[in-house]
Amino acid sequence: MKYLNNNIACGALLVLAMAGTTSCSDSFLEEDAGHKVTDLVLETSEGAEKMAAGLYANLRWHFGYEWAYGITLYGCDEFTNGADLTSECWNTYDNRLNPLDCTTAMGAANNNCPPVSGLWDEMYYGISTANLVIVRAENVADANSRNQYLGEGYFLRGYNYYRLFAQYGGVVLQNEPVVGSSVKKNYTRATEEETLNQVISDLEKAYELLPQKSPANRGTAGWTKYTAAHFLAKALLFRQSERCASWASKYDKATDLNRVMALCDEVIAARPLAADYAQLYAIWTGIDCANEQLPEILMAAQHGDNNVAGRFGNRTYNYFSPQFSNFSGGWVKRGQYIGEMDFQRCRPTEYTYSAFDNVNDARMWKTFKTVYGLNDYSNYKAGETETANGITAAQMPKIGDVGIMFILNKKDDPRFQDETTYGTYGRGAVAHNFVNPETGKWVPNVFPVYLGGKYVLNTYGVNGNPAQSNVFCGINKTADGSRTAEKGDAHRDVIMARTGETYLVKAEAQVRMGDYQGAIATVNVLRARAQWKNGEDRSYYTDGSMAFLLSSGGDVNNSTASNNSNCKDENGKTMTQTQAHNASFIRKNSYYLSTGIAETTAASNLQIASYNALPAEDEAILQQLGCSGDYDRMLNFIFNERTRELLGEWNRWEELSRAGLLVKRAKAFNPEASGITANKHELRPIPQKFIDALQNDDGTNLSDEQKRAWQNNGY
Repeated sequence: MKYLNNNIACGALLVLAMAGTTSCSDSFLEEDAGHKVTDLVLETSEGAEKMAAGLYANLRWHFGYEWAYGITLYGCDEFTNGADLTSECWNTYDNRLNPLDCTTAMGAANNNCPPVSGLWDEMYYGISTANLVIVRAENVADANSRNQYLGEGYFLRGYNYYRLFAQYGGVVLQNEPVVGSSVKKNYTRATEEETLNQVISDLEKAYELLPQKSPANRGTAGWTKYTAAHFLAKALLFRQSERCASWASKYDKATDLNRVMALCDEVIAARPLAADYAQLYAIWTGIDCANEQLPEILMAAQHGDNNVAGRFGNRTYNYFSPQFSNFSGGWVKRGQYIGEMDFQRCRPTEYTYSAFDNVNDARMWKTFKTVYGLNDYSNYKAGETETANGITAAQMPKIGDVGIMFILNKKDDPRFQDETTYGTYGRGAVAHNFVNPETGKWVPNVFPVYLGGKYVLNTYGVNGNPAQSNVFCGINKTADGSRTAEKGDAHRDVIMARTGETYLVKAEAQVRMGDYQGAIATVNVLRARAQWKNGEDRSYYTDGSMAFLLSSGGDVNNSTASNNSNCKDENGKTMTQTQAHNASFIRKNSYYLSTGIAETTAASNLQIASYNALPAEDEAILQQLGCSGDYDRMLNFIFNERTRELLGEWNRWEELSRAGLLVKRAKAFNPEASGITANKHELRPIPQKFIDALQNDDGTNLSDEQKRAWQNNGY
């Protein structure tokens, strides 16, 4: 029998027949949807079930390669590029970000630059499969199963259109399965209003049809009524946001925003927050572990279940870590015994560090990895190392002591106005005499955020260029110690929606309704979780590296645990992966050195009493942005809180673009985003290869004028 891959995937939109990031081969459904399905099977209840299950694999694309961060996190206020320039144009908005996919011939640093057409192509693959599921679900006799499959089809179609709308604006609406083998080439581009209304319509249907609990045949990651409610609330909020202001006045603001709040309340009631923020990301113990089943998680791209194995694995563990294997002077080496790879793609900006209350907000210390253990002694030269750095033999660290430390201090901290309090700072290849006051040992790599009231963390990089520094304090939300090869795929699911964001969607709706004190009350619930609890050890740290060993809290020992590592101990003996892990994975952070407060286990307080008295961190940010008026201040406050709660969670660009804050905040906080232009970069360019392949109804090619009419402003 003939596989329907070409009809389903390539016939849905002509670009799919010409896709660059994935090809329309006979392996499409197997690779990207998890199943090969024939004509006959598609006519059965079993076939509809297989197709519906395969919809989940479409989500895996988002986290397979560089586009994971390039199209979602770059070019904003929270992250900028490190010294690696793979996706630089997405951050700098230079002329390489244009309707053509950026290749090395066009100036890309390498062949991995995220293509402009990537999201366009992949979302339409998912839409085409969802269309087929919606049609074929009628073959399912059981009403509950039929509703589930229909709900899943409508949800994925609505979600994919949401992503297309958020990035490109109005797009092609193709809502019927393609019949036959011919490729359609005459399409009409829907308006922004039509596209967003399609999103809302699909998500409304999904909300009505999906079950309240994840069905047994989907596991705990199955889409539910509350998954749909969360994204429906986001879509309605989008309609009342700044990017839709030119046409949204025909939709009653109060009606939309009251519905947003009602949907959020429904999600909040049914899917409560995890008790501890660390459960969401820091405490990850292995494949399909207990914390991947938390009620707060509304949607995740599954990577632990072989049933959705396909072309796109989880590569996100590469993107948030500094390049420690390069700058550390050989004192800290990388391997699967550390839950991350140091590809140094996403470097936090000064804004990101400054947004946190470093004393009272536990989220900072449960997110940033501030300490790495010394795991290799190969570069130690007895006597010479001590003399070069002005330390004594007794101050020389050993395997398992601190090898890298980031000090997340505040600008006005009096201890760091010069280099007299603790000594000098630097990376492993630069002489410095900092001795950790907590241990009495020299730290081979130590970096404060501020020195003398100036932001200096970006000045310690190997190349000396603050715009391309490979030294920064990264985050731990993707760390995975279950990998069995240094560059192997990660196995942890990637959270795509959770109740923590639902609170912030509700709070923003309240701000847009003028209920500023109500918004504060909503945000205070999140901030209550973020407070240190009575008896909590503020200096404790963990991350997904723990999955490497049972003794570290993992569910099983890594299968490579007894293999030799690339590290050597003080005697020159090669260490095992287990020994390298134990040396690298220090369960401490730099909290007390960073804050300067006395050791305590008392509870902290992050509660805000009034919208007229925002925290000092927020007031400093609002002043830098030049915010005036309650609405402007409160909207930006919500986005500051999104940073603290949702840092690195794959949607910052779309959210800032939606609220009309992208250009202002990127210009204020991301020096490398110098090319960003208002009335252009709030949308992505429509892929040129799609436009060039379009034809008129009579089969003639589009004129240059017609092609320009298809393209977004400024491109």
